[in-house]
Amino acid sequence: MELTLEQPAQELSMSAKRLAILEKVKSIAQKDLALVVDACDREGFYPEAVLKDLGAAGAFGAHLGLDQENMDFGLAIQCMEEVSRVCGATGFVVWCHDVCGVYMQASKNPALTGEALQKHAQGITLGGTGMSNPMKTFSGIETMMLKAKKIEGGYSVSGTLPWVSHIGHHHYFGTVCAVLDDQTGEVNPDHQIMFILPCDRTGVTLKDCPSFSAMEGTSTYGLHLKDVLITADDIVADPAKPFIKNIKASFILLQTGMGLGVAQGAIDSMWEVETQLGKVNQFLEDRPVALQHELDDLRNRIMVLAQTPYESSDEYVLKVLDVRAHASEIALRAAQSALLHQGARGYLLSSAVQRRVRESHFVAIVTPALKHLRYEMAKLKGQSFLN
Repeated sequence: MELTLEQPAQELSMSAKRLAILEKVKSIAQKDLALVVDACDREGFYPEAVLKDLGAAGAFGAHLGLDQENMDFGLAIQCMEEVSRVCGATGFVVWCHDVCGVYMQASKNPALTGEALQKHAQGITLGGTGMSNPMKTFSGIETMMLKAKKIEGGYSVSGTLPWVSHIGHHHYFGTVCAVLDDQTGEVNPDHQIMFILPCDRTGVTLKDCPSFSAMEGTSTYGLHLKDVLITADDIVADPAKPFIKNIKASFILLQTGMGLGVAQGAIDSMWEVETQLGKVNQFLEDRPVALQHELDDLRNRIMVLAQTPYESSDEYVLKVLDVRAHASEIALRAAQSALLHQGARGYLLSSAVQRRVRESHFVAIVTPALKHLRYEMAKLKGQSFLN
């Protein structure tokens, strides 16, 4: 009887803590982030102070399960949704930070866990991800841009990544490179390493990128690496390919928070004009009530999958790919419909609706892009491809 009484109390305590974190994140997003969202979008302002506040509120640690707590991917996704509901670019940065925490924790490397992971989870230190090229390479879409050769004390890495987000001179990021064969000097197709790299390390150069639509406030740079030393303390996985397989579903599932938030923000914008324009808006497709039902259903499916984020069965991965693709699709439809619902006011450059249209495009194109997701789904289903 004692155990029966204790368990609901524990669940209530966790539920209250979960709600408190979510409310703090929502408040930061709707107050502090909302004040700078236009600067993020049009001036390239990187909201570092807001990010640190989100970390202090618990937004970056929920999915890591630190301090003897259960990992809660669902809460991490909901926190990302609340941020993306206000600013899709900052929601993307939250994902970059969250997934970097996944790399660090799953590495089991004492130099990347412990104090380093605690600081990352609290937003005291900030780190992003440079996995677009590696993920496409492992899918057979691209070839690895970074290459390493074995040297005394670790690896020497050189190459270029055209854009990596949520980085700066005092940041770090996770990425993968191919390893050259000691004998032939050619790329060994069976050997890649994954590592966390501080951006201020000798041999790392950050280069400004061209202006990006809706993503100017993400602190995105091109990276050039020249004989950069990677030591054992930096290694996430060696070899990298089995590790990537294990975290692939969690990597993709976390991204759904962006799509949920951009779509919810768009639905909010539809309701803003319903009193004045509902009489004519009723003739549009993708009305707010129908979209809200669809979004709520998608969120529920995502929350179920979030209970087992490190499952790697084909059936599970297929479900994750499907909800991620659906998040892209509903963000695109909701943003476009919000623009039509708002009419001319939604076409002002200063309009949140106008910004969300661009943000929704990013949700659909960021790795894995919608076409990449469908490609992966077709492979898992055993479908044949046209040449």
